[in-house]
Amino acid sequence: MKNKEELKKKLTPLQYHVTQENGTERPFQNPYWDHHEHGLYVDIVSNEPLFLSLDKFDSSCGWPSFAKPISSLQTKMDKTFGMIRTEVRSKEADSHLGHLFTDGPIELGGYRYCINSAALRFIPYKDLDKEGFGEYKKYFEGVINR
Repeated sequence: MKNKEELKKKLTPLQYHVTQENGTERPFQNPYWDHHEHGLYVDIVSNEPLFLSLDKFDSSCGWPSFAKPISSLQTKMDKTFGMIRTEVRSKEADSHLGHLFTDGPIELGGYRYCINSAALRFIPYKDLDKEGFGEYKKYFEGVINR
């Protein structure tokens, strides 16, 4: 993992605030809340694969929402702002990603991973091989016409 000074140079101020200082971006004013292209979402800090676009759904909350992660994530209790929530963090970089709720669509498992766009980098399906994530193309078989 990169040290804090290197991360401040690599990330935008918002990306740094969200991933390193447990911040939250504004709802409906972030790039992925209404993004529908097929591909893979990775941790902006470590490039760790996190979510497939196939597991993304519209929760109308203003942030990208996913039914499940593609890899295991860390969770911990978050008692900030007078609430009790489950915080979601990436495993490799320990980046703050967002929160996990149990109000997701029942048909998708009932979970809602509410994730900050600032914690994510999106890799379009067409670029998976080029970016070194070709093994994830198998998940899109039957969904994307080649």
